[in-house]
Amino acid sequence: MQRCVEILIGRLITDEDFRRRFVADPEGALKTASDCGLAFSPSEIAALVATDRALWEKVADQIDPRLQKASLQSNP
Repeated sequence: MQRCVEILIGRLITDEDFRRRFVADPEGALKTASDCGLAFSPSEIAALVATDRALWEKVADQIDPRLQKASLQSNP
């Protein structure tokens, strides 16, 4: 399951649309990720939900934009 957490964190910092969905509704975004085949333990879910949501944007801002999947939607 650790690999699933690593995949999710990678997606959070590289996929702007997914990051927005997660920040707005972490449980819903984790459900979507689970529906796509990622498995999380209850403690992993609790830790991901408890993590400061601003962290994901801060980390995303630090990586090269060429590694980002840009959103085609306007900022809400």
